[in-house]
Amino acid sequence: MSGPGRSKLFRLGFRVKARILLVALLIVIAGSTFYLTRVNPILARLNQGLDLKGGLHVVLEAVSTPEAPVTKESVDAAQRVIEHRVNLLGVTEPDIQRSGNRIIMELPGVNEPEKAAEIVGKTALLEFKDESGKTLLTGKDLANADVGTRGTQPVVLLEFNSEGAKKFAEATTNNVNKRILITLDGELISFPLVTEPITGGNAEITGYTDMRDAYNLAVLLKSGALPVKLDTVETWSVSAMLGQDSINKSKLAAVVGIGAVMLFMLLYYRLSGLIADVALLVYMLITLAVLVLIKATLTLPGIAGLILSVGMAVDANVLIFERIKEELRGGRTLKSAIATGFSRALVTIVDSNLTTLIAVLVLFFLTSGPVRGFSLTLGIGVLASMFTAISVTRWLLTLSVDSGLLRNSLALFGVTEVSAR
Repeated sequence: MSGPGRSKLFRLGFRVKARILLVALLIVIAGSTFYLTRVNPILARLNQGLDLKGGLHVVLEAVSTPEAPVTKESVDAAQRVIEHRVNLLGVTEPDIQRSGNRIIMELPGVNEPEKAAEIVGKTALLEFKDESGKTLLTGKDLANADVGTRGTQPVVLLEFNSEGAKKFAEATTNNVNKRILITLDGELISFPLVTEPITGGNAEITGYTDMRDAYNLAVLLKSGALPVKLDTVETWSVSAMLGQDSINKSKLAAVVGIGAVMLFMLLYYRLSGLIADVALLVYMLITLAVLVLIKATLTLPGIAGLILSVGMAVDANVLIFERIKEELRGGRTLKSAIATGFSRALVTIVDSNLTTLIAVLVLFFLTSGPVRGFSLTLGIGVLASMFTAISVTRWLLTLSVDSGLLRNSLALFGVTEVSAR
């Protein structure tokens, strides 16, 4: 080919490339604006796991003593006590596992490693003694422990169970004008003077100037004493810099992946692809909002689950659009093709997503730590994608048809051949 024909073909190819570049640029601009104004603020409110935010890694080992030998039951009980303590400390989604006689903990967001390690590994044996050293009550007699204030000073508020209330009333009755020694793991923490019998089943531990120290003691007492001695084998902090690097790379991967998916849908499915892209943005907002609402912890595998669910989010739209195109090629009207396409694709969409959700449930209930985070984000993404594909996409398509915006509907849906009916 030469002369005017080649020139015309060149100009046509140039216009096609220019349109593709323009569409890509518009997608980048729209995606960046959407990310900065909607997605990024939601991401800032998400809890971050150990691999993203940093935190504390602690390994405790059970050690036999004459009073408390190490057994499987005692280590299991110690793990439960530690889990209770960590939850009371407010650590978001910790990972606590047992390996033989060792308990391995990963605590995201903990910025005081020494104090946290001391709290979770402390035996926390509380004892009330008279001046001669005789034990009157122990932590087993407690029903609850909390923090409060006496004037401006923090205090630890103790509430005894029924048996403990009787013992405490008897102890204070027999020790009026004497001091009762309160010890924790053999260390004296308070020695109040008894001025009158206390029969209400409540007591206070004073002498604290820092509310956080008082709260930590309340955590120890509320969770109960460890049934076996635990030694700290190792403890180290996880740097948040590693997490920030992971976040930056994950953000880049998300932007590239989502941008590529949106560009493909737009170029291949035309108008319906544009509607699918809008539904994809709605899907992203729903998924992130649900994660914030349930206070989920986002880990690096969790981010991978989110990115994977983006591809699955358009999978349902692809099934629907292909069905619609088949109906249009068969000569149906646009409204009829949309209605039939959705109804025929629905069973396939439900079946494919149901199998994924079964795998998600297995991973969530039979694993722990980052794998659970991956399954959680993937599961939420699958449910959100089903909702947006079945509801949002259909509503937008129907709205476009009813508004009269669609003129050459076949071309806009990428259909070039129509068979006679």
